[in-house]
Amino acid sequence: MTSKEPSKINSFYSRLAGWKTGRGTKYILFALLLVIFYASLAPNLLPQRFDIHVGAATDKDIIAPTQLPNNKATLQAQEEAAERVEAVYKIVSMHRDTVIAQMLERIESLNQDDQISSADKAQIYSQEIPDRIRNSVANFIRNQRESDNYSSQLLDEMQRTISNQTYSIPEETFLKIPRLSNADVQQISQVATSIVSRLMSDQIADAQSARARVAELVNTSSLESRTAREVAQELIRGVLTANKFYDEEATKAAKVEARENTPVVYVQQGEVIVPAGQVITQDMYTLLDENNLLKNEVNYWPQLGLFMLSFLLTLGVYLFIRQSAQRGMQYNNAQLLMLILIFVITVLAFHLVRILQIGNSPYFGYLVPAALGAMLITLLLDIHLAYVCSIILSVLASVILNMRQGEMFDYQFGLFTLVVSFAAIHSIHRASQRSTILKAGIMTCLFGAICVLTLVLLHDNEWTRMTVLYALGFTFVGGLLTTVLVLGLMPFFETTFGILSALKLIELSNPNHPLLRKLLIETPGTYHHSVMVGNLSEAAAEAIGANGLLCRVGSYYHDIGKTKRPGYFIENQNHMENPHDSIDPKLSKSIIIAHARDGVEMQKEYKLPKPIRDIAEQHHGTTFLYFFYQKALKQAEEQGVEPDFTEEDFRYAGPKAQTKEAAVVGIADSVEAAVRSLKQPTVEQVETMIEKIIKGRLDDHQFNDCDLTMKELDVIAQTLKEAVMGIFHSRIEYPEDVKKPDVKENKA
Repeated sequence: MTSKEPSKINSFYSRLAGWKTGRGTKYILFALLLVIFYASLAPNLLPQRFDIHVGAATDKDIIAPTQLPNNKATLQAQEEAAERVEAVYKIVSMHRDTVIAQMLERIESLNQDDQISSADKAQIYSQEIPDRIRNSVANFIRNQRESDNYSSQLLDEMQRTISNQTYSIPEETFLKIPRLSNADVQQISQVATSIVSRLMSDQIADAQSARARVAELVNTSSLESRTAREVAQELIRGVLTANKFYDEEATKAAKVEARENTPVVYVQQGEVIVPAGQVITQDMYTLLDENNLLKNEVNYWPQLGLFMLSFLLTLGVYLFIRQSAQRGMQYNNAQLLMLILIFVITVLAFHLVRILQIGNSPYFGYLVPAALGAMLITLLLDIHLAYVCSIILSVLASVILNMRQGEMFDYQFGLFTLVVSFAAIHSIHRASQRSTILKAGIMTCLFGAICVLTLVLLHDNEWTRMTVLYALGFTFVGGLLTTVLVLGLMPFFETTFGILSALKLIELSNPNHPLLRKLLIETPGTYHHSVMVGNLSEAAAEAIGANGLLCRVGSYYHDIGKTKRPGYFIENQNHMENPHDSIDPKLSKSIIIAHARDGVEMQKEYKLPKPIRDIAEQHHGTTFLYFFYQKALKQAEEQGVEPDFTEEDFRYAGPKAQTKEAAVVGIADSVEAAVRSLKQPTVEQVETMIEKIIKGRLDDHQFNDCDLTMKELDVIAQTLKEAVMGIFHSRIEYPEDVKKPDVKENKA
């Protein structure tokens, strides 16, 4: 490849960058995905429709294509359920024992007043006692209205019921009350309060039933005086009221709940709605019309339903991708187009197997390469997206491969697709070589067989020994077919869309890659440094659950920009003077900082994937070139001039590490450079140096844009300490006062 060829290719890809990130293009692609879902499901979900009329006879049986709700029968069942609901009553505690106790206190006080005659007292009692009873009820109802404890309708019912059941105390009772002694009144108070409390603790819908029990309870009480017993009976009867009232609102609500809880009456799938030759009645016609099974008028409801289902499936993908963007996982339009293409290929495979099913048996459906989409998405895009798409593909499979007459979905094929997809994802998500795909295919065979056996046991009456063997055989063939298709399609997707899969990373780590050969030949010191950084970063990344392979390969290319000016970096200065000693420190700074930008440009020319370029661009973040900054300050001081620069001028352009992998490579890069500068390093020196580097970057806020936790930084430090103990290469040790743990100085 000539030097012009990478430039032409780079120019072509630059022109394509617009559609890869355009919002309009993204919406168009999601619309395309919706159309694909609609077209895939339409042959199976749009129901058969009938051309019939009321009063005409049918020439063939009209069979329910699926479970159909019978609205008329459902309404009838709901009304019958509402009629069976009993009236609801509310129990209201009115504390009538308190009323009679207060009334007897008043009697005791008035009876002791010698200034009032017995006749006057009787007159007072005849007016005051009925008023007290009425007012106690009125006050209670008024307080309840203010507190909103009970509905207004219930309180009105209480007032009406109590008013209708009012007891009239005989006039002779009021004549007897003044003759009661103080002891009699006190004794009546104890007995009457107890009896009222006892009677009111029961549910009383009719106060008369409770009043009928008063005489018996009073006569068996401790009251000895006949007059006391007679007065007590009448006062108790007067105080007693109903406490159980009809609640019309609650009764209506119970009827509504009964209607709502009545199950829908269905015409079961496969059931004959209208036998051949029977005249169509209005009820039959209405049933078919309500379920959109008539041709006599244009009806787009089934199409709308299918559109909404397709929209929901598309929305699921859209929302997940949008949520992933918030977590820092960005999908460009090229990746979305690839996802759509994976869906198309998988759905086409479903339909091809469906053709084999027709005229054969349902178990032919197990030949489907159900895990194809899940494996491709896992390898090419993201494991989390693969799980979401597996659920969507299982829905598609349950519709496309459905062979059950009248059913919309066949959960067996949906479950089968979901099980083998999840098994494949789990087996392949850390694939580092092509043999892993074959292992994943074997796992899909095994878990597919387990799923089939599970379905056989659940529906034993639907299977014979031969059909079970056929189903298991097709399952294994389908698993192997999935492996072959994945192996064949992977190079196509990687080449066409520039995807960085694990297998692609393995290829990029080949030393014969043009950039790595250039690095080895022109900058052998940097090449050796990059290999060591790759070893360190891979170990640290795997220790915290990050992508170790990406760290290793990214490390190989992270300093590729140094090939433009190899002599200005310390690891390439064998037996030569350091050119930074004779040039302006600001120029030195520019040369050192430029290697990150130069590396990205070189990688773009050779079409290296963006995650690799991001590591090269971000591994230094915005760290500070302290050594050259101090040198520039000293130079300005010696010249007696005011510095025309700031610390910000001596920082890398960044950006800061956006991923764990970029942050890990940056730490490993500094650790390898710093530790190799130590002479005869000890464990304590290594450990101290690593802690200083990590703490320095942490204090410098270099990890603010990635999701590394403090615990993970501790794990990284421990892992790096164990890994670098084998590195004893000689490096120049800079003076202690100019060392910065997160800066590699000239080496950069």
